[in-house]
Amino acid sequence: MCFRLFSYASYLCNTIEGDRMSDNRLKFIDLFSGCGGMSLGFEQAGFECALAVDMWADALTTYQYNNPKAQILCADISQIDAEKFKHQCQIDRVDLIIGGPPCQGFSLAGKRIIDDERNSLYKGFVRFVAAFQPRAFVMENVPNILSIGGGVVKESIVEEFTKLGYKVEYKVLMASEYGVPQNRRRAFFVGLLNGASFVFPVATLLKAVTSSEALSDLTEWSVEDGAPYAAPAQSSYQVAIRQGSLGVFNHKASAHKQKTIDTIALVPDGGNYKDLPISLQRTRRVNIAWTRLDSQRPSFTIDTGHNHHFHYKYNRVPTVRESARLQSFPDTFIFMGSKVSQLKQVGNAVPPMLARAIAGALMKQMN
Repeated sequence: MCFRLFSYASYLCNTIEGDRMSDNRLKFIDLFSGCGGMSLGFEQAGFECALAVDMWADALTTYQYNNPKAQILCADISQIDAEKFKHQCQIDRVDLIIGGPPCQGFSLAGKRIIDDERNSLYKGFVRFVAAFQPRAFVMENVPNILSIGGGVVKESIVEEFTKLGYKVEYKVLMASEYGVPQNRRRAFFVGLLNGASFVFPVATLLKAVTSSEALSDLTEWSVEDGAPYAAPAQSSYQVAIRQGSLGVFNHKASAHKQKTIDTIALVPDGGNYKDLPISLQRTRRVNIAWTRLDSQRPSFTIDTGHNHHFHYKYNRVPTVRESARLQSFPDTFIFMGSKVSQLKQVGNAVPPMLARAIAGALMKQMN
């Protein structure tokens, strides 16, 4: 369920202050947290979440299930008075603010596009940083945010945070270079309040993790939540991703129509609609239609639809668990809600391993 902002604020005030005294770990607020992919990466690096905020109840249900000690707030950030919120909650120390605000109003024209009313969520992120003045912030977004309007958006973002006292660095990172079995490019803006320049982490892998290395131990068919693994781990990635897991969760295979099964059966490992007979190539009018994963390469970008991408071997779309594996969520991370909602949660998330790489580099500079 969603809590109203100020009815929840007094509760938040008490719980956060109590938890804050428990240890000296660096604390962060996660804005636009979704199900918690970015938070997970930062917690794996040693940070602790003080508060996660999102307006999507399903995603926050998943967040709370996997991180029961974290405080969550279901609210529209654009409607929150950050200064008033900080005062009411009496949060004395926030070391870091992270998040990926949607920026629907960024367009190709006009130097004032940063002030477009459709960018109210981005402006909400800025207000939180201005109010809490954390030692650092991390903002994640789509790669072309650096080039939209000939760089106007990028320059406007840097200028806005520079005025708040931050030294801002930005870069596009490829997830597959940091252990994620997926070719997913994301832009990151990182600002430090102490005047130092953030040093982005160098790529950690000489060879990317492939789709088969991520998925080959999972069955073609559905299994009940908590079912034991049907096969031993077949790669070092699978060993790591299974660590601490009591079984397989969120592995429900889609029941396609026979026509769909027969069509995808014609597409080879790593193939796409071009491998189909001419008569079938345009049965779906999108370029990504009838695309199979390539077993010997990282996955293409996992999105929120999952209707056109198919398993490299099985004649079906990936399950929630398979998609989560490709996003680098550990098998201990369990998704809540309907299957459609779970797939959307996975597709919207920042890969935890990519977030952990950013967080690890930041931790070194903040300690």
